[in-house]
Amino acid sequence: MTVSAPQTQRVKENKLARKLRRLTGRAVVDYQMIDDGDLVMVCLSGGKDSYVMLDMLLSLQRNAPISFDLIAVNLDQKQPGFPEAVLPDYLGKLGVEYQILEQDTYSIVKKTTPEGKITCPICSRLRRGILYNHAHAIGANKIALGHHLDDVVETLFLNMFYGGRLKSMPPKLKSDDGRNVVIRPLYHCREKDLEEYAGLRGYPIIPCNLCGSQENLQRQVIKQMLKGWDQQQPGVVETIARSIQNVSTSHLGDRSLFNFAALKANPQLMLIPNVVEITS
Repeated sequence: MTVSAPQTQRVKENKLARKLRRLTGRAVVDYQMIDDGDLVMVCLSGGKDSYVMLDMLLSLQRNAPISFDLIAVNLDQKQPGFPEAVLPDYLGKLGVEYQILEQDTYSIVKKTTPEGKITCPICSRLRRGILYNHAHAIGANKIALGHHLDDVVETLFLNMFYGGRLKSMPPKLKSDDGRNVVIRPLYHCREKDLEEYAGLRGYPIIPCNLCGSQENLQRQVIKQMLKGWDQQQPGVVETIARSIQNVSTSHLGDRSLFNFAALKANPQLMLIPNVVEITS
């Protein structure tokens, strides 16, 4: 019996969906991201990652042993040519509660970013402030962002190479003012899987005309470096990601995390015979 192309695609889509649901569920459980009675504000940008995140959270909502609510929120930053009808149409057909926030951050970013500089720092800061304030206003006690495993590893190297800090994206964090808890349900998911799944699902992707149009970003340099490593040694990015969850503070050099000054030899301990004495 010949299997048709649509059947093959459905099989592939279902297999990938199960994998992504398993990894998303694992992240939610590992880091206790969602509790009974939560209102989770799902930040939907129109990119592949946020579409997949919404799908995975909807699946968890249907099958989880706890009850929680979801509301999808998109920030329309008034970028020229932004297709305003795409997300309302998609979310309306999906039957998901949603809100569209309209804030002209595009003009602010373009006006305040010096020529030749990247727009990401100012843009992300403005976007974060608007979304955090809105979550507080609607009583959402969790904010879900679509960062994935590759984002986490890239951020680790960005901070090491360009900032001199051993720091990455946490799976769950509390905002500086204490009003919001941010979660990253795709923390264990690879970008290549998200990209393939988004293609199979046919999401109406909305490209970013700010950061998406910039070349030679530091993150792109790191992304290409990791891509090369992954091709030479498949699985290396996952291994690096596991190292973030398996930290030996005594084998680093941060004095605030380990008391090196207190390390002293103890001459009273029993002498351990060396190998020569044992074998002679």
